Amino acid sequence: MTEYTEITVKDDGPVAVIHLDRPEKLNALTEAFWPQMRDALARLEASGTTRAVVLTGAGDKAFSAGGDIAGFGELDGTAAKRAFQADCLRTFAAIEESPLPVIAAVNGYAFGGGCELALACDLVIASERAAFAMPESGIGLVPGFGVLRGPAVMGRHWTKWMVLAGERLDAATAERVGLVQKVTAHDALLDEAVALGQRIARAAPLAVRVGKTMINRGVDRGETGYSLEAVTMLQETADTAEGIAAFTEKRPPRFEGR
Repeated sequence: MTEYTEITVKDDGPVAVIHLDRPEKLNALTEAFWPQMRDALARLEASGTTRAVVLTGAGDKAFSAGGDIAGFGELDGTAAKRAFQADCLRTFAAIEESPLPVIAAVNGYAFGGGCELALACDLVIASERAAFAMPESGIGLVPGFGVLRGPAVMGRHWTKWMVLAGERLDAATAERVGLVQKVTAHDALLDEAVALGQRIARAAPLAVRVGKTMINRGVDRGETGYSLEAVTMLQETADTAEGIAAFTEKRPPRFEGR
């Protein structure tokens, strides 16, 4: 397997395990993560031996605490901001459209982009310690993929609860609203996720592929164009600049709506 800087891939059987691998930063997602994730998934799809993928976080605290917010502030100009957002959306689409079922094993915080990764996966198993949030409005942004897929997964009002108010859901609540399919003991999480992958791997692979495709037929890919332009617009506002500055300086933001 290719060496990656943001993820590690264990591929020694029908169920591959991808770890988001920056535990010292709570597996925050840098600009380099998105193409690496797509490349790893494409390689597993082409392997001929992988039948399912488990996506989890390294360490004991986080699946992913979300995007590298300091990195957002380093994007220079509209074109760079749009290109970055497009790259993120391509990665979410690659997970959704992969012929391989992708299981999120959420071992801790799944915030921002981490929560969106869970929404892109086919199935979600969560540790009893897991927590989910899409708090981007606190820095003047919205979760560009979460606002698209959240309503289909858990309904419009719960998505608004998370996006507009930045509300955090514990594992039990996430299961109740449909974001999570199973909550398990923390120490059993990865074993449970791999066992689910193995159960899928024993099924007819063509039937699994067709089943996933048919279930996803109602997903509107055209909606990503609006998300791309809307988030790019927000990234250029004074509010987002203030939100990022406040985050890095560890102080409350002072938003003015511009």
